Amino acid sequence: MSSKTKIIVIRRKRLIVISAVLFVFAILCGLIYSTLHWGRSKISGEDSSASLYVPGVYTSTITLDDASLDVQVVVDENHINSISLVNLDETTETMYPLVKPAVEELSEQIIENQSIENITYSASNQYTSMVLYEAICDALDKASATSS
Repeated sequence: MSSKTKIIVIRRKRLIVISAVLFVFAILCGLIYSTLHWGRSKISGEDSSASLYVPGVYTSTITLDDASLDVQVVVDENHINSISLVNLDETTETMYPLVKPAVEELSEQIIENQSIENITYSASNQYTSMVLYEAICDALDKASATSS
């Protein structure tokens, strides 16, 4: 068992040519990858220029006995900016004390997640939260860019 050592001699010209070929190959691979990634994001709907909402202020009305409340949702092209109750007077707030904390809780979750999915309700105001949630969904449907 003899071990024969082989020495490979690469001349400088060949080394430069091999380096240039590898450099061009790396650039082509990068271009192909970026082209495929860009095309995939267009197909899957990740286009950053597509807006989710038509910017504005949208309301949905809730009727509680003889009182009407408006749930107001403010959106820009891609974000839910605020959710609040409009024309909530002292009488209604006294008669329905869970309305204001429920809308604040929902608003916090929706704005943090920028989604109406996976919203949780506290057990103490579950039914109030469900009514408010439906009103918020209705206002966001009005704001949706795909519905206009």
